[in-house]
Amino acid sequence: MKSILLIGLNRFGSLLAKQLYDLGHQIMAVDKDEARVNEILPLVTDAQIGDSTNEAFLRSLGVNNYDVCIVAIGGDFQSSLETTSLLKELGGKLVVSRADRDVQTKFLLRNGADEVINPEKQIAEWAAIRYSSNHVLDYIKLDNSHAIFEVAVPPDWIGRTVGQIDIRKRYGINIMAVKEAGKMDLSVTPETVLTDRKTMLVLGERKAIQKCFRI
Repeated sequence: MKSILLIGLNRFGSLLAKQLYDLGHQIMAVDKDEARVNEILPLVTDAQIGDSTNEAFLRSLGVNNYDVCIVAIGGDFQSSLETTSLLKELGGKLVVSRADRDVQTKFLLRNGADEVINPEKQIAEWAAIRYSSNHVLDYIKLDNSHAIFEVAVPPDWIGRTVGQIDIRKRYGINIMAVKEAGKMDLSVTPETVLTDRKTMLVLGERKAIQKCFRI
């Protein structure tokens, strides 16, 4: 369980608060809008109404006591930038800020953000890969070159073992796990038989995976 300072309770911030609550984390939520703060109260440990660009207000929250500080402010980049910078100056251990455009990402990183998330861009990338292919069921980007894909077993692999296919040697791709009926099996061996009821979680270079599965 982590202690998290969440600043900005727009739609994204509120959804994030719910997810963090479901995971059992302690959350201090902050927003200038009283209605938003009151709405989120059942899902957080505590909440404050206040201006996150005010240094005295942020200082009163004890920024350095939180494991993570998340700036989820939307529609007001100047406030997001100022808040990010102040959080780092006040001792924020890990400052994560939201961006809507690539240029915002650059400014946030230069002004104190340890990491930047761009929800719309990340969802768009996921959706483009997921729905432009007949084989991909899920996708996790690890860096600019590597990713994890959940893919269907190609027809010509059905009934064969992982060892017989040997995609690690041919493509440099690792089969991390197989799934069947929603259950994950991490104990993949060369003797594991692939069927049409299974999907595979594969890890490797994106280009290699795209070539192997014709994505």
